[in-house]
Amino acid sequence: MAKRIYGVPDITPTGTGDATNLANNTGVIGYVGAFLGTSAIQKATFYEFYLGGLAGASSPTLMLVGRDSTLAATLGATISTDSPMDGSTVALGTPLLVGNVWTTLPQRSATLHLLNLSFNAFGGIIRWMAAPGEEITIIGNAVNTGEISFSALNIGTQGLLGSHVVYEVA
Repeated sequence: MAKRIYGVPDITPTGTGDATNLANNTGVIGYVGAFLGTSAIQKATFYEFYLGGLAGASSPTLMLVGRDSTLAATLGATISTDSPMDGSTVALGTPLLVGNVWTTLPQRSATLHLLNLSFNAFGGIIRWMAAPGEEITIIGNAVNTGEISFSALNIGTQGLLGSHVVYEVA
């Protein structure tokens, strides 16, 4: 097991309602990412979610981490990075599928929100770090348990931001 960092250097998230297709990242708009297990028993643990505001004016941005009621499928050419934290980490045999461009788009569940990371993207910073034993996990690759997404709710005025997620695949 090795911790990894998934990042999106700059994005203006598209505000999306629950149970609605998230918008693919098309350069600098879309959503931060979806994280999907690749087998029925794969587990991933999430330790940190970070947002740094890059907007040029006040931009109340309501970002959510939530379980998905419709799973993403067929990862495309994603506009993000996913790297091991430790330089000596070997390639994972079964990596988590992570990205923000999919053929079948994920949909955030209306009832399974995990984190509300609202902030002002005009220079604001928000960093959620799990206390020991309070980490967010996904297991498998089924609806509501095997995928989470990091996206904006359609409330407020989404602003330009940078983001990263620290996670580990078991």
